Order: sequence, then C-alpha cells, then structure tokens
Amino acid sequence: TVNVIYPAKEGGTFDLDYYLTKHIPLVSERLRGALRGVTVEQGLANAVPGAALPFVVLCGLKFDSVAAFQAAFGPHAAEIQADIPKYTNIAPVIQLSEVKL
Repeated sequence: TVNVIYPAKEGGTFDLDYYLTKHIPLVSERLRGALRGVTVEQGLANAVPGAALPFVVLCGLKFDSVAAFQAAFGPHAAEIQADIPKYTNIAPVIQLSEVKL
C-alpha cells in the first residue's frame, strides 16, 4: 500500500472535490494495470474530543509489490506531482507499507 497522508496544518487548504473527481481519476488512469485499488478517507475528528485533527485526508493506493508501484509511477511521477498544487498547499507524507492483517 502506498499511503499518501495530508497532515492538518495552519493555513492548509484541500479541495476534496477536485481530489476525488480529477486527481484520483488521473492517478488511476496513469497507474492502471498495476493499481489494485484506492481508498480515500477524510479526517473527521481526533480520538481525544476537542483535540486538533492530525490529518485532513488519507489515501491508500494498493499494488502487488513495491516494484509494481515504482514501475507504474515512475513514468508519470512528474505529471501526477504537478497536479498536487491544484487541490492543496499541504505537502503529502508518503509511506509504502505491507498489509499484515
């Protein structure tokens, strides 16, 4: 899973409509064949009532392997990354993980 996480920050903006209707379809089209699934989660609350929200949006992109992701993403990296400023001013945190359960 490629986790793309957008931390909540002072002055941060995020256009969820653009992300869901333009960016995710772009990513899905460019990575088709290797991409096995996508989840997008919008942050609602912190576990502690009244505490600041840690993340605005979390996205999980599913692939068979790190190599499959890298081979699919590499040729389209510049185009996908150039689209980010169209929906947010938040720098995403990216982590590749292996699902264990």
